Amino acid sequence: MARGSVARTADCDVLFNRVKNLPVPVFTGKEEQRALVQQEVAAKNWSPTKSTGFTQISALTTLIAVICDHIIALFGAKVLAFPSKLGIDLEKIDENGNGATFIYTSPPGITTTEGPGATCESRIDTLFLDNSKPHNAYRLETFRSAGSISATASQQLRCYFVSKCVFPDAPAAKDAEGRTNINSVSDKGFLEKASENTLEITKRSCGALSNGTDPSWRFSKSKARERDVLLSDTRWAGLQPSLVLSPTSTTFTLSARKYVEQFSNGVTIVSLYPNPVPNSNAPPIEHSIFQVMKEASLLFCLPENPFFLPKAPAQNVLDKNDPAHSEVLNNIKRRFREETFTRESIEQVIHTHSELIRLLYVNFAMVHYPASDQATELMPTLSYQRLQTIQPLSDEELYDKIRRTVPNKHSLQVLESFLIFNKHILKTNFYQPTKVTLSFRLDPGFLPDVEYPKKPFAMFFVIGNEFRGFHIRDRDVARGGIRIVMSRNKEMYSINQRMLFDENYNLASTQSLKNKDIPEGGAKGTILPSIGATPRLCFEKYVDAIVDLLIPGKTPGIKETLVDLYEKPELLFFGPDEDTADMMDWAALHTHDRGAETWWKSFTTGKCAETLGGVPHDTYGMTSLSIRQYVLGIYKQLGLKEREITKVQTGGPDGDLGSNEILLSSDKTIAIIDGSGVLADPTGLDREELVRLAKKRLTVAHFDRTKLSKDGYLVKVEEQDVKLPSGEIVLDGSDFRNGAHLRPEAVNISHMAALFDSEGKSHFKYIVEGANLFLTQQARLFLEKRKVVVFKDSSTNKGGVTSSSLEVLAGLALSTEEYVDLMIFKDGKPSEFYQSYVKDIQEKITENAAAEFHCLWKEHTRLQGAKPRTTISDELSSTLNNLQAELESSDLFEDVPSRNGVMRRAIPKTLVEKIGLETLLKRLPEAYQRALFSSWVASHFLYNTALTLRV
Repeated sequence: MARGSVARTADCDVLFNRVKNLPVPVFTGKEEQRALVQQEVAAKNWSPTKSTGFTQISALTTLIAVICDHIIALFGAKVLAFPSKLGIDLEKIDENGNGATFIYTSPPGITTTEGPGATCESRIDTLFLDNSKPHNAYRLETFRSAGSISATASQQLRCYFVSKCVFPDAPAAKDAEGRTNINSVSDKGFLEKASENTLEITKRSCGALSNGTDPSWRFSKSKARERDVLLSDTRWAGLQPSLVLSPTSTTFTLSARKYVEQFSNGVTIVSLYPNPVPNSNAPPIEHSIFQVMKEASLLFCLPENPFFLPKAPAQNVLDKNDPAHSEVLNNIKRRFREETFTRESIEQVIHTHSELIRLLYVNFAMVHYPASDQATELMPTLSYQRLQTIQPLSDEELYDKIRRTVPNKHSLQVLESFLIFNKHILKTNFYQPTKVTLSFRLDPGFLPDVEYPKKPFAMFFVIGNEFRGFHIRDRDVARGGIRIVMSRNKEMYSINQRMLFDENYNLASTQSLKNKDIPEGGAKGTILPSIGATPRLCFEKYVDAIVDLLIPGKTPGIKETLVDLYEKPELLFFGPDEDTADMMDWAALHTHDRGAETWWKSFTTGKCAETLGGVPHDTYGMTSLSIRQYVLGIYKQLGLKEREITKVQTGGPDGDLGSNEILLSSDKTIAIIDGSGVLADPTGLDREELVRLAKKRLTVAHFDRTKLSKDGYLVKVEEQDVKLPSGEIVLDGSDFRNGAHLRPEAVNISHMAALFDSEGKSHFKYIVEGANLFLTQQARLFLEKRKVVVFKDSSTNKGGVTSSSLEVLAGLALSTEEYVDLMIFKDGKPSEFYQSYVKDIQEKITENAAAEFHCLWKEHTRLQGAKPRTTISDELSSTLNNLQAELESSDLFEDVPSRNGVMRRAIPKTLVEKIGLETLLKRLPEAYQRALFSSWVASHFLYNTALTLRV
């Protein structure tokens, strides 16, 4: 493709190759080509015969007709612009999608805000780069002319050349060192032009990306005053590479050439070659480049929509202790939240009060901007110098200024929220030189008591380019799953966005109740990807950003020391949840690579058993073991025969709980609802077919319809207008499935009537919950009031958390060498230690579940049914948690003989016998030991005495 320039040919060739570090091939037919081009141009009544301004490479790889068209277009634009001194605006987009050329007037070192150049880069992103895929990727080359467009005009040109990549047909290959073979993933044109040095740099950049989620930066000196900044990133994440460096480079008065190279393995490399603008007062170029690299990293973190929906105050007109009133009150709160603070109204406040926003940023920066970094060797950083131009205000002065400046209550609340946010940030990676997502460790003290009666211990807020998320824990030592909340459409995304924090808070609270008899308190993390975002990439960025706040940075220019107002080490334990089960291995290995040498083994649970020593819940039926104790307990207490029981099951044969429940049970299952649809048969679903699906982990969508009776049916989520045997028409399979209770709070008090027949008899006599929050608290109480036996999930569904807790214990207790030897499979087989440890876990789950069931049943019987089991379960959990907290803070732990006796019984015998109690106590953190000690004492005491003790 032709490249426009008015520099002399020889000078242009030298400059182009110095910038691109390309070889200079000798094109022996150039003079002959020049004559042919001049001849064709002259035939069209144009005669620029002195110099075409094309490089050797351009001439070598471009057709004569194309060169001719570019010359005529460029000179035509010059003639058009000359009389009125307009800017040049020239573009040609190939109608077959093979590329494009854009040439326009552009002053160096200045961001163009109007005219043709103002939107050129964003258009290139939209048309070519932003949605690149391996089968449809583009390269970009852009540079500025060295001189003016003519002897009589001072304008300079910015040229953009976009060309479609041609990748090899064969899949990516590895070289002898295990690195990606660059030839197998590179564009044909790139390989033809790239020097050996360029290829080696490219290999290193691709290798750097394989070790983490952060973009890879490279900065080196070139000839003269020119510098080389190289940015590598995983391209198919939807980032805009052509925009990532231009705004920041022009901010620091740099004039840059830029190249975007795409590779078929999803890597993009952006090469920037900046020079100081001539006759400018720019700071030293090294400082400018370092600041460009540092501030450009923020562009990777900016969300698609940065505005959120704060809460409106709770309305206290209704009685929250009344089940019906409480649910109506929650709905009112949601409506107020939606209508009071919209994204548009927040944006309007920000634009209207931009000066206050700047002061709020300074208020944030004066606390969290690091005291020093790599760029302070000779002078303060450029960002720090900019901060000094604004007089910072104290919190009180800033609040007073906001109050006196803002005319209405709505705007005041929005701006106050920014100040409250600033005051509750304990640490953040905002100023970390390399990051892929912004993360904030917050003091939860700002949460209103009326809406969040139990204050969390800690809260993380994570905001990325294509997602947002939270992590909440109720104690210092806490564990819980990380859930990805997917949205089927924009409307569902908007709902999920509004409810994300509340769902996270409720899940963490439920986890806290569920974790009552293990050392870890409750915790939960949620991730909400934007529509079209890649869930796994969102998870990886979420983890990396939180790890930024857990591991002190020690590498200048990459991971530096942050301002830490919390001033205590923190340790989080993550587990699998919805859509994250296959991501735990990556998270553990990533923390190891980030430097978590002692706790990477325990950072995640649900890891692969064979390669990372995890204990899979599904393989060993950990979750089902706990729930099963409640089912069997009901049968025993009421004298029921399992084969005579009909059952409806939410959670299909493809899942952990659903598959194991099918394999363990022998009842008559009449309906199963899972992510793929609804399967039902009033005569009972074929047991052999269900077992087949459970063993193969297939959804109900794979059920053989020939095994259904005449009254049975299968409605898949993708089906529409389905006629049921009853004659009812199902308009949309997805809505039908959602109505069958597969999202939190799906069973609520507003449709209780559907659970009872015309005579007021419940369709279900016994409900054992096995998943989080499908029934609202009000629905449980309503059902129990009508004699339905309900055991809530915080009591029943704790087998998985017990297993995960003991998986964490193994990771903390074993050294890396012991862990590899004892927990990781050899030749695909587990060690004797591993098998024995798994049996210990299963016994502990069965013991705890049976003990709690009998405690709840005994207390309900003692009170003659006056108090619902749901309430008793909550009181038991609260009492256990309170007692555990008191024991942790008491001096009982200091009684060494008693402590050792408890610890010997609390730690699985396989671990004690192999490692020894004394060694274990030396390795386990004291905070964890206190939690383990207090949880064992509290649970065993209360399970044996029921709830006669009140704490």
